[in-house]
Amino acid sequence: MSSTRLTADARRQQILDVAIDVFGRSGYYGSSMNDIAEAAGVTKPVLYQHFDSKSELYAALLDEVGNRLLTLIAKATASAANGREQTELGFQAYFRWVASRNHEFRLLFGGGARDDAEFSATVRRITATAAAAIDPLIAVDLDPELRRTLAHGLVGLAEGASRRLVERGEDFDPDATARAVSSLAWAGLRAIPPQQS
Repeated sequence: MSSTRLTADARRQQILDVAIDVFGRSGYYGSSMNDIAEAAGVTKPVLYQHFDSKSELYAALLDEVGNRLLTLIAKATASAANGREQTELGFQAYFRWVASRNHEFRLLFGGGARDDAEFSATVRRITATAAAAIDPLIAVDLDPELRRTLAHGLVGLAEGASRRLVERGEDFDPDATARAVSSLAWAGLRAIPPQQS
């Protein structure tokens, strides 16, 4: 076990970082608190000082990973000059995240997060936050509910493409994938006819 003394916050963050990889590899049901304690180099009592249960740890991880992803995309798109560039930069940041942190992708969008009501609510909240960020980019005069539905569709487009890439288990070029998916999304958005009054 590690003899390094960390602050409580640093130890909690270390456990979260290790648990992302453990859950990402083995899923929620295939991972145990023993696995996580061992991978983090801590005892189970230390692990339980920070998280009362496996489900509490998993819920904290979903929040952590979701916030990381949303922050990453927000930073990547902050300097965009227009909607098209923002779309391209957003997809680029997303697919780079999938390529380099596919354990985080599996954690957030894998079966463990979808099979439990509490966990799936967290994923829905993260998805809704991403869709809310995309919504203003759909610069077509539409009913707000339809615009929000289309924003959710764009989130699903990225998730669906990523699932296939991750399931294949092969390296992929995130920038080339982002260019193709953002071109598809942008062309689709531009093709939406304005709402008739």
